[in-house]
Amino acid sequence: MNKPSLLLACPLPNIDLPELARSFTLIGAGDRRMERDEMVALLPNCQAMICNTSQPVDRAVLDAGPILRIISNFGVGYNHIDIAYAAQKGIAVTNTPDILTDATADLGFALILATCRRVGEGDRYCREGKFTGFEASLFLGQQVYGRTLGIVGCGRIGQAVARRASGFSMKCLYHNRKPLEKSLEQERGLQYADFNSLLEISDIILISTPLTPETRHLFTLEQFQRMKRSSVLVNISRGPVVKEAD
Repeated sequence: MNKPSLLLACPLPNIDLPELARSFTLIGAGDRRMERDEMVALLPNCQAMICNTSQPVDRAVLDAGPILRIISNFGVGYNHIDIAYAAQKGIAVTNTPDILTDATADLGFALILATCRRVGEGDRYCREGKFTGFEASLFLGQQVYGRTLGIVGCGRIGQAVARRASGFSMKCLYHNRKPLEKSLEQERGLQYADFNSLLEISDIILISTPLTPETRHLFTLEQFQRMKRSSVLVNISRGPVVKEAD
């Protein structure tokens, strides 16, 4: 019996290729990111594909795979894949939820600390040889301990950030399409707020919502004007959630 063909279109660290090869005929070595044209050229003979979030899988790519039956996304977010069209063509799409929750939450809180305490600026200042001695107000920054954190999109990652914030005695507001269960709010130390109130009250705002048609440009000039002038905005979501031109 012929094995189905699997297109390894992106780098796959620590992948067990011999184990995969027991079930699939492997197309590609999983050691580099394939460009769109190469994917389109190879897909006609593949029943399965592994790709990552930097590789758009639109109608043209999906149409290139007449026998394609499943796409395994190496990552959590899948906004780069035309899910509706894949479903229409009978192609299953999978992702890896929760695998990066703690890692992303760690980085999110690290960005909060680095931004408020101006760590990156201070590092560059020293590396450029500009530091000549102590000055009381040099890169003074803002206090994180005890401040109000507003989390926009409080799913797995947002809740994981809230757990880290509890160690800094932060008040954690959050906004979702639907409030969490009261028991979960109490367990995580979270308080629901409507979107505008969260913007106006929070000292630090963390975005961890997925990118959807509804969340694209969720943050524009209107939202920035509602925020405190001293507010810090940290986006660990997709870039287009924020309209950067504003």
